[in-house]
Amino acid sequence: MYKRLFGFLAVVIVVFVSSLFVLRWWVLSTPYDIPKVANVSPQEPNFLLNIKRHIRFTPRPDETYDFPIPLGEVGPSKSLYSGAKQYPFYCMTLDSGLGQPEIDNQDGYGVPVYKDINKQETLLGFSKDCGVKSQIRYYRYIDGHFRLQNDSQLMQAQPDDGPLFRLEHGSINRFIYSIVMPISYEEIGDRLAKSQWNKRLIYQFNGGAGIGYRQGRQRGHRVMKRVQQQLLDGYAVISSSGNRTSYTYNMLLAEDTARRVKKHFTSLYGDPLYTVGIGGSGGGLAQYLIAQNSTGILDGLIPLYSYPDMITTTTYALDCDLFNNYFTFRAENRGAWDDWHRRQVLEGMNALNDFPQDSGFLQPVNQLMAGFVPSFPSGNSECINGYFGLSSLINNPRQGFLKDLFEDKVIEQTKWSYWQDVSHIFGKDSQGYGLTTWDNVGVQYGLEALKQNRISMDEFVDVNRKIGSWKPQGQMQKETIWKPFGHKLPIWLSLWGNQNITELQNGVAPRRKGSIEAMNAAYRWGQVFIGEVDLPILDVRHYLEGDLDMHHVSASFYSRLRIQQAKGSADNHVIWMAHKDHDPITPAFEVMDRWLLNAKSNRSDLERNTKPKDLMDRCFDQDGNVIAEGSKVWDGDWNDKPNGQCQLSFPMFSTSRVQAGGQWAGDVFKCQLISIEVAIALNMYGDVDITAYKEMLEHVFPDGVCNYAEPDVGRPDDI
Repeated sequence: MYKRLFGFLAVVIVVFVSSLFVLRWWVLSTPYDIPKVANVSPQEPNFLLNIKRHIRFTPRPDETYDFPIPLGEVGPSKSLYSGAKQYPFYCMTLDSGLGQPEIDNQDGYGVPVYKDINKQETLLGFSKDCGVKSQIRYYRYIDGHFRLQNDSQLMQAQPDDGPLFRLEHGSINRFIYSIVMPISYEEIGDRLAKSQWNKRLIYQFNGGAGIGYRQGRQRGHRVMKRVQQQLLDGYAVISSSGNRTSYTYNMLLAEDTARRVKKHFTSLYGDPLYTVGIGGSGGGLAQYLIAQNSTGILDGLIPLYSYPDMITTTTYALDCDLFNNYFTFRAENRGAWDDWHRRQVLEGMNALNDFPQDSGFLQPVNQLMAGFVPSFPSGNSECINGYFGLSSLINNPRQGFLKDLFEDKVIEQTKWSYWQDVSHIFGKDSQGYGLTTWDNVGVQYGLEALKQNRISMDEFVDVNRKIGSWKPQGQMQKETIWKPFGHKLPIWLSLWGNQNITELQNGVAPRRKGSIEAMNAAYRWGQVFIGEVDLPILDVRHYLEGDLDMHHVSASFYSRLRIQQAKGSADNHVIWMAHKDHDPITPAFEVMDRWLLNAKSNRSDLERNTKPKDLMDRCFDQDGNVIAEGSKVWDGDWNDKPNGQCQLSFPMFSTSRVQAGGQWAGDVFKCQLISIEVAIALNMYGDVDITAYKEMLEHVFPDGVCNYAEPDVGRPDDI
């Protein structure tokens, strides 16, 4: 009684205090209503590559647009080879400080364009493709900041007023591109001037989680800030909102866009000495996939906080809410999971006791609604801290955006998910929903913990019996979300997407089969990193496991394992890891410069054996001192060797699928299945005697259990 009352009062207080902060932000926010997309434009046909084998064997077509884009004109809106435009599509030119988009229709498609956006008076037309005229601005670097200069400031500027940069914005493939070039003050007004350029080019990629349908925000000073030191050193920088995964994980479209942005640059300034990629999280995996799938865009890669790709990350990331739902609502003994270290042996990723949750107040709210005695969480996990909400964003076609960008009728007629974003290459089911690769049939969650006696046999059976799976796309429902201030403060009343998780039937929550067609397509279309890269790669990250950050250490080693599997060696792949108080980016650019120049001067292509001899795996302490370096410093469980010094200093965790007996490379969508009897014969359960549970396990796993010694069922034989 008292616990229930306490939980309710605590929730009321938290919501009230949060509401005050949100109300203050709401009052001070944008002075006008955001224009919404009111109607979905009809599809327009466009060329799409014809893939027979892996995409890297398919030539890209010749460019059809006559680059460069003239100043004052809009660049191409149709992609070169990645298929039809996606609609609805939300313009974000206002968010990027570029004003309203160019009008391209009077039929009500896209966002409205007004004579006065602040008052939203005098409707002039609509923009469905979000065009931006190519335009130039100038920035000075003053007191550690890039400052936009107006005409008066430029007229009065002197050479000793600080470094000067020319920033060009425009649109290509409907996304906003940027070109930043260091120039002298005498070159103001000359678009082609480049005297301060050191002939080195950076392609800036960016991360985040997105499912398409948006142009993306591209603010000049933020592009510049990310590579501040390199701009001061004379590099030129190109970027596009289409290469920020906050807006799409369609890597075919991302590649197409990057190719054209670079083509526009070279048509203006000629070929650089080299082009090096930089970018974190999704901006790291984009480099891996673009370098694997095509040539002519990147010469070297500096992925930060990277994953090998997005789609194999979903394999274990979409397990997270299943676990959270189990621990919160379904476990036979929920109190046994109050020790968050015990959760970690099932989830694989880190979990900590007494670590606060930003949205921890949602737990007692949802427990009250489910009829449980409410309680606040006693810890936190990477599954929650890093991945909360992503299952719904990526996987739920009915969720839509929490942000108020589309009219209700547009939201209702659109299937919002990552699977829909790539349905033109993965395929659709009979209801029009994008086919999915995610599968957990036969996955024995917690198998390694059982073998290590860290969970009991009863707990092993309970979690596998009740954890269930995600319902088919057509059966999913919107999240139940309370919005006391519209979209300003979403409070989830369907925690962990529980209404979209399968319920117990005959004592077992059914598992979910993925589409073999979608899995085959994911491989063939290069959405999966299979390690086919010869370019120089310097994989850099901070150690953030203690923060329960989603950018876990092990992801760098999934990439390495896949390169080793594909090439037999990964000597073109160097991993640097640093304490979070040390920034290794500038040294990374310095060694990459030597690596690429060495390759250029010695060979016509960028062979792996051009790596400088002093460049090797390395880890750094908080002061930037090298803790250890060499070929064995990262040895550990991932390669079945004794821990190296860097591994001891910065220990890594695993994933739910590794804890279920899977391989560290993490590249299995659908496992080969074997019977429980065969699993016992193969000694899959180690020293644990499961004789008394054999019949029960056969009931839990009617199709059999995963045999990860066999290859991925979803991988085509010729890949």
